[in-house]
Amino acid sequence: MPRSWPEEARSKTVSAEAALSRLQSGQRVYIQGGCATPQALVRALVARAADVRGVEIVHLHTEGPAPYTHPDLSASFRHNALFIGKNTREAVNAGRADYTPVFLSEIPGLFSDTLPLDLALVQVSPPDANGFCSLGISVDVAKPAAEAATTVIAQVNPLMPRTHGDSFLHVSQIDCLVPAEEPLLEFEPQAADETAHQIGAHVAALIEDGSCLQMGIGAIPNGVLAALHGHRHLGIHTEMFSDGLLELVEQGIVDNQAKNYHRGKVVTSFIMGTRRLYDFVHDNPMIEMHLVSFTNDPVIIARNEKMVAINSAIEIDLTGQVCADSIGHVFYSGIGGQTDFVRGAAMSRGGKPIIALPSTAASGAVSRIVPELKPGAGVVTSRGDVHWVVTEYGAVNLHGKTVRQRAEALISIAHPAFREELAAAARRLYHTD
Repeated sequence: MPRSWPEEARSKTVSAEAALSRLQSGQRVYIQGGCATPQALVRALVARAADVRGVEIVHLHTEGPAPYTHPDLSASFRHNALFIGKNTREAVNAGRADYTPVFLSEIPGLFSDTLPLDLALVQVSPPDANGFCSLGISVDVAKPAAEAATTVIAQVNPLMPRTHGDSFLHVSQIDCLVPAEEPLLEFEPQAADETAHQIGAHVAALIEDGSCLQMGIGAIPNGVLAALHGHRHLGIHTEMFSDGLLELVEQGIVDNQAKNYHRGKVVTSFIMGTRRLYDFVHDNPMIEMHLVSFTNDPVIIARNEKMVAINSAIEIDLTGQVCADSIGHVFYSGIGGQTDFVRGAAMSRGGKPIIALPSTAASGAVSRIVPELKPGAGVVTSRGDVHWVVTEYGAVNLHGKTVRQRAEALISIAHPAFREELAAAARRLYHTD
């Protein structure tokens, strides 16, 4: 007679050290990302450093420490970043870690093809009455990684929210259950400064009532959110859900009632924020978690009418090429979901893809609108994909415009201190008037 799932769970329950004794040299290990990074398993992984060599560690950006990127452990571990976080950026640019540019929507497919996984380290809620554990605040690429990996090791944390949607792993799908209660990592909202509020006001003017939104986290998204308090019946289809969006839900501005696809639901892939946000999403049927191969599929995105995708950039040239993953040759972040959502919003009925960025960097010393991108700069959104561009000086739509028209439009929203210089470059390069 088959064992019941509680019996199976008991037989699979081990310490983190015992679970990570399965790690062998030359294997590839996935670590769940964002604020769901399983800290107890990361510590146990690093504790095996003296016993293994050539272990490849792959993940999206993670919060918390990334000790496996330390120079002293380079013979044991080498990280392969699918999106670079601040805790791995130095290692990538020093050559101790690698960066794989890839659309977020395509990462799940890598795990069954280009990047087969030996171990997947994830963090889950305790099993429910039917033996299902929830991946909680990070489904994104975590569930496909767990389904593809030869061995799945799960940190079982009662502080992990139980989220709805495509977020579950059954006990039978997990090889090692490691009980470890510890507070989830949190991401404090970044306050919007005056520039971010000005950008937010321009973006909000482009958003109609009943629109469906995608945006990230940071000063500019928070500036946008602060400017949306007069809007009504907004919906959410996004890769990431944050505290700023929670405030709009609580105020009734986001009610998802105008959505024509997944009406009444916030559709998201991962959640980053504070404990208040985690408590809100716990067992909340309004929040529907999905894999990034679903949330970030441009065809799926386009099914939402009035889809507004709001993303940022490091710099943009006068033809509309958007650099978002590097500062010249220095890798900074990743492709992520920007292109997925730009294309999905462009295909949406009444949709608007928006790139929002401050006009300057380095405390005003450098223009982010440039005649030419820096050598080595990564073009994440091509000049063929770009539509709306917004700075604190206004909003312009580049779609369908000639190169000369684009240059003139972008100069009009550049910082005034750089407009004359940009106009001279446009005359020289693109024969503007």
